[in-house]
Amino acid sequence: MSSNSQSSDQLPEEVAEFLVESYENLDRLDQDLVTLESDPRDKDTISSIFRTIHTIKGTCGFLGFEKLESVAHVGENLLSKLRDGVLIINPEITNSLLSTVDAVREMLAAIEANNSEGEGDGDYSALIAQLAVLTNGEQIVSKVIEDPVKGIAPIQVGESSFVFSKKVVPTTAISNDIPSETENIEAIVQEVVPPIHTSESPGKEPADKEKVSSSLSDANIRVDVGLLDKLMNLVGELVLARNQILQYTTSHTDSSFVAASQRLNLITSELQEGVMKTRMQPIGNVWSKFPRVVRDLSLSVGKQIQIEFEGRETELDRTIIESIKDPLTHLVRNSVDHGIESPEGRLAAGKPKDGRLILRAYHEGGHVNIEIADDGSGIDPEKIKQSALKKGLYRSEQLEKMSERELINLIFSPGFSTAEKITNVSGRGVGMDVVKTNIEKIGGTIDIQSTVGEGTTFKIKIPLTLAIIPALVVAAGGQRYAIPQVALVELVRLEKAQAKIDLDSVYGAPVCRLRGNLLPLVNLCELMDIKSPRADDDAVNIVVLQADERQFGLVVDNVIDTEEIVVKPLGKQVKAVDIYAGATIMGDGHVALILDVTGIAQRSSVISEVRDRKMSEMAHGNHESNKVERQTLLLLGVGDNYRAAVPLSSVDRLEEFPIEALEWAGDNQVVQYRDSIMPLLWLSSSIGVSPSQGPEPESIQVVVHSAHGRRVGVVVDSILDIVNVPMNLEKCSTKNQVLGSIVINEKVTDVVNIDEIVGSALVNFIDASNFALAGYGG
Repeated sequence: MSSNSQSSDQLPEEVAEFLVESYENLDRLDQDLVTLESDPRDKDTISSIFRTIHTIKGTCGFLGFEKLESVAHVGENLLSKLRDGVLIINPEITNSLLSTVDAVREMLAAIEANNSEGEGDGDYSALIAQLAVLTNGEQIVSKVIEDPVKGIAPIQVGESSFVFSKKVVPTTAISNDIPSETENIEAIVQEVVPPIHTSESPGKEPADKEKVSSSLSDANIRVDVGLLDKLMNLVGELVLARNQILQYTTSHTDSSFVAASQRLNLITSELQEGVMKTRMQPIGNVWSKFPRVVRDLSLSVGKQIQIEFEGRETELDRTIIESIKDPLTHLVRNSVDHGIESPEGRLAAGKPKDGRLILRAYHEGGHVNIEIADDGSGIDPEKIKQSALKKGLYRSEQLEKMSERELINLIFSPGFSTAEKITNVSGRGVGMDVVKTNIEKIGGTIDIQSTVGEGTTFKIKIPLTLAIIPALVVAAGGQRYAIPQVALVELVRLEKAQAKIDLDSVYGAPVCRLRGNLLPLVNLCELMDIKSPRADDDAVNIVVLQADERQFGLVVDNVIDTEEIVVKPLGKQVKAVDIYAGATIMGDGHVALILDVTGIAQRSSVISEVRDRKMSEMAHGNHESNKVERQTLLLLGVGDNYRAAVPLSSVDRLEEFPIEALEWAGDNQVVQYRDSIMPLLWLSSSIGVSPSQGPEPESIQVVVHSAHGRRVGVVVDSILDIVNVPMNLEKCSTKNQVLGSIVINEKVTDVVNIDEIVGSALVNFIDASNFALAGYGG
């Protein structure tokens, strides 16, 4: 757009509306033309393209844009022949029609900038001539016609002049008898440049197809994007005011005031949701350009590639859409140029000659996942290693220690590339650091999955919106911080005694033993270099977060509350600090910083694959023990000091029953459970362990197990934990009920055979009570 471009409010209203509609139509035309090339006899698509060009031609004629009308008119003539079945589309016709779309787009840009078609700026005579020849199915020769003064040939058409700004004028050669120069010009003018003002359109469409649904147009209006952004900002301020009022409400008991604030809360939430929806756009709006991009690039590099889409209707915030356009385009171009092999290479590898490029989008947990997958040659870690060595980015010993995943992620290093030659499209890796940076700027992540010879998939995870988000508010060192809930996994609180057991250190790094796994920890106060008011004997609050598909725990002083926050951008002074994603204003008017979960993980090195692997080895024992089959066990307390474990796979449910719920059936105790009678057996009696000597409990802990088509409740003194351990059992008992012994959390534990125990007890129970087998349905 030129420097003297006009804003939309400076253009006449009818011209502005024409431009908006025409741009939308052109975006759809690109996609329709590529679709039509793959299915040349799709009459619906041909008719849709014809109607679009016909609409542009008719409107620009009404507005007086004659050059635009002449180009659209010749394109319409060619489309008429295609629609009537006189011509069948081929690559040459497709290229010409796509060039027509580009020409129309250029003229629309000139109209937007200057409210004119840009007189003298564009020469479309060659395009018009080419379209006319394709319409008539004739061959072209060239004949030079010179004006004695200007060196060009002005041609009078009706009351208007159309000037060929080049000296070469196409002529039609039908036989060896070439007509005179004057007759030739007149014939060409009639074929190439039809009269500018015309009311007829070849092959008139049925009336019902020409009509635009009035109900559809009445149901939609166009709103300036700037106005939507202003509304969004105002709603954000309203949310902040709402939060302040709600906080003020907690200290007041006036029922009228509380009711009014609750009503305000409800209305604000609904208004926020409505405005957010107005900013949401389907990702298909971005994808609509890619069929044309893939087609043009495929032709330029001599490849045959089919592009497929899944999840076009997936919606994102408009600001997110704008931010991902360039990264997605770059990834698509690299897949075409460097990812998918040539037809010859694919055939040699036993693949179809046509490559496949799939774009997929779907919602997941407050995020939008976007995948760009190709079935090309994949990324070879060895080539990456050699390229990194050649460029001097890493030493040989460093590269040898890297995993395959770490090597592949090197393509995100600035300036890194594995391309053997530079092309106008670029090799995979060039600019990938910019792609990663742009995605991370909007709170997203990008990951690569690649298999040599099979293909590569780029997985992008981005938030739905950047404006208003739910967050967890925590405190550390007397300061409040907000954590986006999309990164939150769970909250863990360890009391003093439990903290001494579960908190540990691996290679000097703090970790927490959580359900048999080691969770790396980051202390927020230490990260911020601030003093924590928490005493050593206080409970430990851990916020378990997810970053780059890995979990880590953030140790905070207190967990305050969850609330919706308005994201405010950071000032340039702190924008470069990678542990902050923004700021927000709390209900009391104070500012709280929003934490960047991925930035914290990277700063603390908790998502290093090498470190993860070492901690995994520590959690699960040495390499030798890892070779032993692992199993998940339920740890149980029996009696005063005995510990037992049963395979978790044999447990249906864990239940708790009050003592008064116990009843008798014959000589055995039972409970009513899920419309049936469930017999109970005490594990301590079954394995010969002295029962607990403590006071009689008010309730019993029961492990529900199914055997022989019915449920049995195994009563234990306590349910301790669930662990995943290698099953290197040692036989220390002759009891059939005990499979073997194992050390779990530094205590010897018997793994009991619950099937044997329940089976024997069930037979005895049925015999003793003389109950029918059908009496204990599951």
